[in-house]
Amino acid sequence: MPQVLEQSIQINAPATVVEHCITDLTLMHRWLNPVLRCEPVGEVWSTDVGSQSLFTIQIPVIQPTLKTVVAERQPGLVVWEFKGFFQGRDRWECQPLEKGTQLINRFEFDIPNPVVSWGFNTFAAAWTKQDMQAQLIRLKQVVERM
Repeated sequence: MPQVLEQSIQINAPATVVEHCITDLTLMHRWLNPVLRCEPVGEVWSTDVGSQSLFTIQIPVIQPTLKTVVAERQPGLVVWEFKGFFQGRDRWECQPLEKGTQLINRFEFDIPNPVVSWGFNTFAAAWTKQDMQAQLIRLKQVVERM
């Protein structure tokens, strides 16, 4: 059964601006956790369905990397699917409001290796949830300064 971490935040900007901040690689690196790096597979960054990218945790020696593919894409929605030490989906949805946007980030995953799963649940699950919320706050700040 997959684990689900879901966070949301209200942003005082139109959904199109919020979406741009999620899908533009330069802007993304302004709100992602500084130890997380995202790079396209190939030369061109894209969030079109089928586009691939690598998300690397920049910690000394091991640098775990997830290869992702855009599995779903609509205006206001990007879903990255990944397989590796984690398997699952990272869904970003912009819901327009009368004044601004409700941004929902749903991280749904399974960790097939029982040792890695135990390590994540023991040491990293609470940190991951906090980091997701911190990312949303940083993203809100980036968007609202634009």
